[in-house]
Amino acid sequence: MGWSNWSGSVTAAARVARPRDEGELAALVRGARKVRAVGAGHSFMPLCETDDLIVALDAMAGDMVIAADRRTARIPAGWSIKRVTAALWAEGLALANQGDVDPQSLAGAMATGTHGTGTDLGSLATFARGFRLIGADGEARWCDAATNLDLYQAQRLSLGLFGIATAIETAVVPAFHLAERIEKRRWAEVRESYDELAGQHRHIEFWFFPHADTVILKTLTPCDPCDPPASTTDMEETAFRRVLDIAARLPFLTPFLQRAMMRTRFDGGRRGPAHAIFPSDRTIRFEEMEYELPRAAGLAALDEVVGWIRRKRLPVTFPFEYRTVAADDIWMSPMNAGPVAAISMHQYAKMAWAGHFAAAEAIFRAHGGRPHWAKRHRLTRADVDTLYPMAGRYRAVRRAADPAGKFLNPHLEALFS
Repeated sequence: MGWSNWSGSVTAAARVARPRDEGELAALVRGARKVRAVGAGHSFMPLCETDDLIVALDAMAGDMVIAADRRTARIPAGWSIKRVTAALWAEGLALANQGDVDPQSLAGAMATGTHGTGTDLGSLATFARGFRLIGADGEARWCDAATNLDLYQAQRLSLGLFGIATAIETAVVPAFHLAERIEKRRWAEVRESYDELAGQHRHIEFWFFPHADTVILKTLTPCDPCDPPASTTDMEETAFRRVLDIAARLPFLTPFLQRAMMRTRFDGGRRGPAHAIFPSDRTIRFEEMEYELPRAAGLAALDEVVGWIRRKRLPVTFPFEYRTVAADDIWMSPMNAGPVAAISMHQYAKMAWAGHFAAAEAIFRAHGGRPHWAKRHRLTRADVDTLYPMAGRYRAVRRAADPAGKFLNPHLEALFS
């Protein structure tokens, strides 16, 4: 009995069920007063919180079916990204992009707008071509661009409001390999040249410890076939955990610890199948807020936030992560107004985070930012209406799909009821 998210900051006193097939899932949904679906629990917001029923689809029967033209695949929605990409690789196929971790379910990643990095590459939700849903009445429905169009448009970034996806038709590409390069660069240099660098690489991102003057720059470039890489959990993560534990006990040492850590060597890289190179292991628990800002505003916003942290000598122990994501046309996507710079702010789970996030959020909002739905934010219903012109239509589709609000919880009801 009970459930918690990955970081341990969101809990639910709910019954957790793992249906084995669609019939069992439909019966559970019909009999529930309230129901939410979960994947790997990587959301930091209370998206899955409920006091009634939580369903996890990782035990559901189902097979991947590849279209004859090999441009799409129909995939069980509860499969993890790791399982999806391994199965596609065995067929000579891949997702065009991934995020930096892969335990999340395919449905959960799409439902929250999860993304990787790449100037011309959108979120995982942009790969969706159709969904099979179990609705609030327990009935199965299909939606795509030709069938139930409004439901499809809303479901592309659904937050779990329109039904429980059991299968997703997803765009796929021929399998490819990637070469990873990691190096240290001066922050001033990266800020000056980032747009040029982004134009030279299919994928580029960097991590920036706010009390240091150098960043860790990572690029991924397509390469010739090569062997799978070794595991990404290594001594660097062990050393970082020790630094974090010291900072948790003695927060005033955070600036010194970060500058000392960035004097060590970070250069390196890996080569291998794309699905093995995109993700990294994450074993250190943290809280996270992420804002998507107009791309032209991203670097200035990051510079302002870092300057505020330095002036206050705040113990923000994790680095900021900076990525780029292409524009899309999804109703509730933070990328639907144009290409964005995605800035992720993290804090060690053992340390205070709420006050730091709230102050940084004000800076990001002032620069035109919109938050990642699954990461810490304080949006109100009025904010949603201001930031998303299609919010009213989204709510109308929700009411039609779930008039009794079976898939709502208090957090989502405040925003979308």
